Amino acid sequence: MHPPVRLVAIDIDGTLLPTFSKALSPRNAQALRAAQVAGITVAIATGRRTAYTAPLFEGLGLQADMPLITSNGAVTRTLGGDAIDCFELEARVARGLCGLLRPFGTMVFTFDTPGAGDLVLEDLEQAHERIAVWVEANRNAIRVVKPLEGALEDGANPIQGMVTGGLHKMMQAEQALKASEWAGACECIRTEYPARDLSILDLLPPGVSKGWALERLAGRLGVDRKETMAIGDNWNDVNMLEWAGQSILMGNAAADLKSLAKMRGWKQAPPNDQDGVAAVLETAIAKRTSTKVLSNR
Repeated sequence: MHPPVRLVAIDIDGTLLPTFSKALSPRNAQALRAAQVAGITVAIATGRRTAYTAPLFEGLGLQADMPLITSNGAVTRTLGGDAIDCFELEARVARGLCGLLRPFGTMVFTFDTPGAGDLVLEDLEQAHERIAVWVEANRNAIRVVKPLEGALEDGANPIQGMVTGGLHKMMQAEQALKASEWAGACECIRTEYPARDLSILDLLPPGVSKGWALERLAGRLGVDRKETMAIGDNWNDVNMLEWAGQSILMGNAAADLKSLAKMRGWKQAPPNDQDGVAAVLETAIAKRTSTKVLSNR
């Protein structure tokens, strides 16, 4: 029997957001507010950078101290902007990764410098062909530097790198990285969208992941992993689903992830387009509320 949830980490794309939507559904937004009122710490855990995350939650009546785990765990800040954690990838490692992974797809580096230029790539046209929606959403933050290594001089350490392309190419890129001298110098986390033949390899400081950041956050809050819930839909969510004591995979996740969920004993939520996050949170809130009532008798 699981204890009531005190901390929940929720992915954004494919989990909290409906497909192709740029805003939370009213039911999901209400569930986040209700969870906070019930005393549950709601943390967002996403591959997006902070500047691309925070605007989604502005104006929804959420607490300013809500943690945002962004860039797949490299940065943690509150919704109000207070810093909690920030970890960087060594510039020399990033330069080495450029030479290794450039042949496989579009490369991007993210810097923890909010505003214009915190996303750096070397071929905007190539990126637009592969990840057009991302380019349009982030255009004001993109800086073009060619060669890309030029943005990684004089101690300019990024917080996150990314190489993206078709599924097969990214499998080859991941294999090349594992066989290279840089394998132990960075963390490689994969996200896949099979219907679009799109895969993303996030390149992070060693050991960094959503699960690692969630563990650190739980420790700060004094929350046991058994009291921690994680909700996600993709491969970059696996490590936080494995760490949390209560793990929920979305109903829209890929078949191979659903098979993994069965092996791990994770529960399944309704799909993102059916407000699956809200359904899970409403149940968690009800359990927490009933437990409080019983303890007060």
